[in-house]
Amino acid sequence: MSKIKVALVGVGNCASAFVQGLHYYSDREKEEECIGLRNLFLECFHPRDIQIVAAFDIDGRKVGKDLSEAIFAPPNNTLKLVDVPQTSVMVHKGPVLDGVGECAKEIVQVSSLPEADVADTLKESEVEIVVNLLPSGAVKASQWYAEQALSAGCAFVNATPVFIASDAAWAKRFEEAELPLVGDDLIDQVGATTLHKTLLKLLSMHGVRITKTYELDVGGGTESLDTLERTRDVKRIVKTKSVEAALPYKADVVAGSTDYVDFLQNRRDSYFWIKGLYFCKVPMQIDLRLSTVDAPNAGSVLFDVIRAVKIALNRKMKGAILPISAYAFKHPPQLMPIETAEKKFVDFIRGNT
Repeated sequence: MSKIKVALVGVGNCASAFVQGLHYYSDREKEEECIGLRNLFLECFHPRDIQIVAAFDIDGRKVGKDLSEAIFAPPNNTLKLVDVPQTSVMVHKGPVLDGVGECAKEIVQVSSLPEADVADTLKESEVEIVVNLLPSGAVKASQWYAEQALSAGCAFVNATPVFIASDAAWAKRFEEAELPLVGDDLIDQVGATTLHKTLLKLLSMHGVRITKTYELDVGGGTESLDTLERTRDVKRIVKTKSVEAALPYKADVVAGSTDYVDFLQNRRDSYFWIKGLYFCKVPMQIDLRLSTVDAPNAGSVLFDVIRAVKIALNRKMKGAILPISAYAFKHPPQLMPIETAEKKFVDFIRGNT
């Protein structure tokens, strides 16, 4: 099986967990050995078929370093899960643009090395898929890397809440270039939004009328800091719309990130409050807290997305790929219930769409 050649844009905590996961699962052959993975094989692709051949960042503690070293460099603060051997993939410097917010300027140390020619690097490395893992507020930078993907003839995975796959103009450009595009805003494996939607769907199916509900997140990683400063409103809109889609009727729904607490490190605490009415309009209420390490939440989902995009490439699909986007992202081109998105993704993998 040929390798799926991938470029990572942003070597932060999510990239760290993703790279570590590739090594952790590389020699696993049986489903029972793969706790934490949803799909060991997707069509005929195993996680070890994913090969990172290029990476871009702006921090001087990462740029110019081997990827195996860069993923553990500050300000990354997620868990070390495995020892990663040398990869022979050097982290290139990309443009800063709007990749660093005011608050993050005290944390990120911008490299003094010259910027790489990103499009040329993608071509020289024979990259097939560009994965955008930039901070939430990096709107111009995310769009710039999408341009580079188009120039280099690469598919584009947008894990951030910048609207690219869900933007008709961008989707048309990738369609005209005959390249797949998926996004926007990657769903966590153990995510607050998915859990919230599932609870609401379950309660609603059992006849409970949800009247009001909220979901609030507090985190300590650089992504939480950037969200607090620059994209709290956007994240709130995206998450709220996603949660609302779980209910077949209108209710008061609020979902979003609320604060940054540095000593939480890469941990995120999510709080849920659900109020509703059941038999004879008797009131009920749920209060829950979910605590996770943030970065590993991206791993299993990205494994599926990258392999699915490779399948789309093999099938000569182009433009925004709805089955992948609806399955793995909070703000796909079309919002739909979880069970519908799941079915579309399964049908896509089986070649039924």
